[in-house]
Amino acid sequence: MEAFRGWLVPFLLPERCFDELFLRLHLLHVPCLKILLSKAIGYAIVVGSVMVKLPQVLKVWGARSGAGLNVPSVLLELLALGGSVAYGCARAFPFSAWGESLFLLLQTLALLFLIQHFGGHTARGVLLVAGFGVLLGALLSPRAPPGLVTLLQAANVPIVILSRLLQAAANCRQGHTGQLSGVTTGLLLGGALARVFTSIQETGDALLALTFAASAACNGLLLAQLLYYGGGPSPRPKGD
Repeated sequence: MEAFRGWLVPFLLPERCFDELFLRLHLLHVPCLKILLSKAIGYAIVVGSVMVKLPQVLKVWGARSGAGLNVPSVLLELLALGGSVAYGCARAFPFSAWGESLFLLLQTLALLFLIQHFGGHTARGVLLVAGFGVLLGALLSPRAPPGLVTLLQAANVPIVILSRLLQAAANCRQGHTGQLSGVTTGLLLGGALARVFTSIQETGDALLALTFAASAACNGLLLAQLLYYGGGPSPRPKGD
């Protein structure tokens, strides 16, 4: 039992909840069950996030093109993800509450480079990735002003909305969704919806929950466009 305790505490359960569920066998202890569910979902999202943008990256790689993907939208998404990582570290939130932002950030950086590379701008891609690395390092530094990190997290809501609306507008203008991945968009939508619950349960931070709610709504819009346009790489013929 002690070995089991060491595996669960404190990663999935606080000490008091371990005692309630496994020693006193209060298996319907709702507050502790909510903590266990939230932690399990949180870690599942973090683990799953390692693969979330892989379909999008592979789609761009396979097509040797980032056609249809809006670069300003990708840059804004990187800024939002960087803010989430810095905010989670600064507030000492559990890794299960924000860890997927780090993995999504790394995959989005790879996507940004591929868009630039296949667009014939490899040097620009390298500079953008390096520049963002410097910015992220500054945000994670102990010398970073806490107020600036909080402000960046607060700005996440309009940043997330703007980044998704830029992509949605590009889709409408082009009449297709280009290399936008339906699998990645669907996973981002599901993850954001689950994160609304885990953010409230694990951190009690309304700002974090609002950010994920906005992300879910905007990813829902993109998914609706993918279904409407059929995810085609080329414009729909007029008259369709």
